Parts: sequence; C-alpha cells; structure tokens
Amino acid sequence: MSKAEELLGREISRINRHLPSTRPTLAELIGMDEPSVVLRDGSRHYFRKSELEYLKSLLDEEDAESLRVPIILEISTLHRGYFRVRGKAAVKVIDIILDEYNPHDEKEEALYPRYLLPRIRRNLPTTTTYAFITE
Repeated sequence: MSKAEELLGREISRINRHLPSTRPTLAELIGMDEPSVVLRDGSRHYFRKSELEYLKSLLDEEDAESLRVPIILEISTLHRGYFRVRGKAAVKVIDIILDEYNPHDEKEEALYPRYLLPRIRRNLPTTTTYAFITE
C-alpha cells in the first residue's frame, strides 16, 4: 500500500467516526426505552421512536427482525453521483420511500442517484447515516 493510499484510508476512518459501533435490528430498538447506539467516537446517537414505528409500518415482521439500524447510505469513490444501500430490508425501505418498490424484484443491494439523498434524509433523519468508502 502506498503512502497516499494509507493517508486516504486514515482520513476516511476519521470522517466515519460518526458511524455506530454496532447496528441493532429495528425490532431490538423498538423494544428499548431509549433507543440508541454508541458511535465509534464514543458518543451516543438516539433514534426517534416515531421514526422507528414508521420504519416498522413499512415492513413485515421478518424484515423488521432483519433490518439493521441506522441504514447506511454509502458514498463511494467508485460510483460518483450515486449512493449505495445494502441489505434486502434496507433496500426495500428506501425503494418504498422513493415509490420504486417492486415486490417481484427485491434486491440485496441498490444504487440510487445522489440527488435523492435529501429526500431520504428528510423522511429518515435519525435512522439513516452516511458512510464514506473508497473502492
């Protein structure tokens, strides 16, 4: 690994310190009195209960058990102008919000144009977060 790649890797790690150490399932968070996660920088992030209930209303019980929260919106160096979402339940949520959900074509991963990010974040401000990645 070159010095430049090493520096870039460290910088990406630094700007991703806002990411959670662990991502509980939606079902686990709904069961908490104060739904929250510990972030990599040691601080705590709290989720709005109303937002968790909204997510639950979009999904069946099986998907609520598998959806990891917060949903990670990946900003990648590989796909300029797009963001990626991974996980069947997470993609389903994003597709429903964007009115693009097709039950006959459920995907494990999807790319979306970056201009849609504000729409997602407006609907899910506490249950989504950005991750910056290099590929």
